[in-house]
Amino acid sequence: MDNKGPQIPIITDLIESQVVAAVNSPEKLEQAINSNCNVAFLMTGDILSVPASVKKLHDNGMKVFVHLDFVDGIANDRSGIKFIAEKVRPEGIITTKNHLIKFAKKEGLITIQRLFFIDKSAIKKGIQMIESSNPDAVEILPGVIPRVITRLTDVTPLPIIVGGLIENEQEISDALEAGALAASCGSPRLWHTDL
Repeated sequence: MDNKGPQIPIITDLIESQVVAAVNSPEKLEQAINSNCNVAFLMTGDILSVPASVKKLHDNGMKVFVHLDFVDGIANDRSGIKFIAEKVRPEGIITTKNHLIKFAKKEGLITIQRLFFIDKSAIKKGIQMIESSNPDAVEILPGVIPRVITRLTDVTPLPIIVGGLIENEQEISDALEAGALAASCGSPRLWHTDL
């Protein structure tokens, strides 16, 4: 008998468009659905609205990752993760919190560790965090630092997603060229980018 836990899909197999719709307001749900993106990072809502938002995105063929740090009313503990896995049923979660990555993996969710790289010590601490939590992918912010993207891809085999401060297609292209798997963008204008 195999005791390895649930089989978790590989995030690189889910991402078709290298631009991810970072849905940061309920009004942007429809725009995400009508975009070229096939993955959405849901960064808005609460315990009552998130299940319906995830269902709507799923019904329209999108893969969904719930950003736990932005959802109101769901505890940052094992029970909150269990609720997300059993009642909301996204493909995975995004969080800055190491302990939630570990809980989510046990529930069969794909995990993305979000890191803010503001200086060299933050980069060093971020690398330690991903070694400790062992997420399925890493999202780094800001996403407009190709040199840091390249450095991180040199030290970890994990897929890198970039986000934050991305304003145009060239910045997305630069991040992808530096080794990023995808770029999460909050601007619906960029959700129609073909990359």
